[in-house]
Amino acid sequence: MSKVSTGAAVLRRAVVRNGRRLWTGTALAGVYQLCAALVPILIGVIVDRAVATGEPTALLGWTATLALVYLVLVVTYRFGARHLQRAIAEEGHQLRVELAAKILHPRVLRTGRHTGDLLAVTTTDAEYTSYLLDHIPRVTSALVAVTVSAVALLLISTPLGLTVLIAIPVVLAVLTRTAPLIARRVKEQQDQAGRASALATDLVTGLRPLRGLGVQDAGVQRYRRVSRHSLAATLRASRTQNAYLGASTMLSSLLAGGIALLAGWFALTGRITVGQFITVIGSAQFLVEPFGVLAVVPGWTAAARAAADRVAAVLRADVVLPPGTAAPDGCELRLTDVTYGPLTGLHLHVRAGEFVGVVARRPADAEALARLLAVPDGHSGDVLLGGERLETVDRDRARHLLHSEPHRTDLFTGTLATNIAPHDDGGRLDEALRAAAADEVAHLHPEGLGMPVTERGANLSGGQRQRVALARALLAGAPLLVLHDPTTAVDAVTEQAVADGIRSLRHGSDGGYGTVVITSSPTLLAATDRVVFVADGVVAAEGAHAELVTHDDSYRRAVLR
Repeated sequence: MSKVSTGAAVLRRAVVRNGRRLWTGTALAGVYQLCAALVPILIGVIVDRAVATGEPTALLGWTATLALVYLVLVVTYRFGARHLQRAIAEEGHQLRVELAAKILHPRVLRTGRHTGDLLAVTTTDAEYTSYLLDHIPRVTSALVAVTVSAVALLLISTPLGLTVLIAIPVVLAVLTRTAPLIARRVKEQQDQAGRASALATDLVTGLRPLRGLGVQDAGVQRYRRVSRHSLAATLRASRTQNAYLGASTMLSSLLAGGIALLAGWFALTGRITVGQFITVIGSAQFLVEPFGVLAVVPGWTAAARAAADRVAAVLRADVVLPPGTAAPDGCELRLTDVTYGPLTGLHLHVRAGEFVGVVARRPADAEALARLLAVPDGHSGDVLLGGERLETVDRDRARHLLHSEPHRTDLFTGTLATNIAPHDDGGRLDEALRAAAADEVAHLHPEGLGMPVTERGANLSGGQRQRVALARALLAGAPLLVLHDPTTAVDAVTEQAVADGIRSLRHGSDGGYGTVVITSSPTLLAATDRVVFVADGVVAAEGAHAELVTHDDSYRRAVLR
């Protein structure tokens, strides 16, 4: 079983790998609370042994002791907080890095969670999980404070001490029974928030197409429904947690007040001195905070456990593809009797250096082929790259040899330059820009390639995003490049420029690269060496674009519709 197969395992690992800072900070926090608990005790001692007796020497001595306790209190708080905050920050960072690496695993994470939900796990849940490193020292120092105060009260009066020692476990036992409910409500809240984030991400990304279809109102209504569910889950979790907090605060305050009243009765009847009465009152007031901490421990633990369970669910998720070890000999692509989704017995052969167009009569066939070449999983038949099954090729090697650019690509916050060429481009950037007609996008802005790009390229038009993504794919220089509908959002003139650019860059005098373009664009298809027509999941025709348009009615309807 994986070390992080459960939420409890995630929490245990957080404690172990931050042990030095955690336990140093916890020890300092314990010393801090010890000193804080000693303050009302020392004040009572000063009253009985210095003020009541009128001895200046005793007053100076005990006052100096009190000042020393305050000094230790300040120093331990400062350095203890530093250690603990560092541990919390580092654990949160490590969890985010782990989750991001898992989500972006080159062999593809197998998960049913949407992007927004994964983002919530990587941020909010990772943060809540790391807070365990704050809960442990708080609980430990609260126990120290309660123990010291209880011992002091026992020495002053056995009934007072026993009241503290008996009442606290009873209160905690009552409150702990609500922990499972809190955990369920917090988990439900995070799940619903993740769904709302995922839908919001999708709507923002597809806002222009939705407006073009005139269905943006339907999208808004759908988001409102999901958002209302998320709000309801948040309110349920908040009501549960606030009810718990109110109950715990009330019980801790009643306990502290009861101790103070009992001490007042004892002082009036002469069973304790004035200094002892001051100590009891001060301790009762001081104990409100550690009582409250101990009372909310179950709620803290439940929230951390719920978050850790979601983190563990992502960390233990399997990956789609097996570890690859095969070494392909060349970049020839061959699909033999492949069944995958709507594809049924598909045969496709792309020779090294060949420019092949694929036209699918059904859009689902095109989607399936593009998805299969990007993530070769869940199919029957053979998908061979250089004579080796694609799923058995090392993923780094496979992605170096075969780059599959999806129809819906992502751009990132930054500039045009960082989106197209995040690393050294070897001087090929200008060629890639011209081939993708993306140089026009840069020329439209005063800053050129320094033009800011917002998240997901929201400040660019659909055609501009396509050209920038195509330039990035061309710049990668993969020996075999698969493009899926790369020009659906550009005008006819630009589309012709893109077709000529791809042909020139990848299949010109310095050719040798292979390209597969899955499209129904006549302009792109006219630039290819050969076109494969897929109908009902199988190859129905094959040949040059001009020949197929002339002699095949089904093909002509597919590309001229």
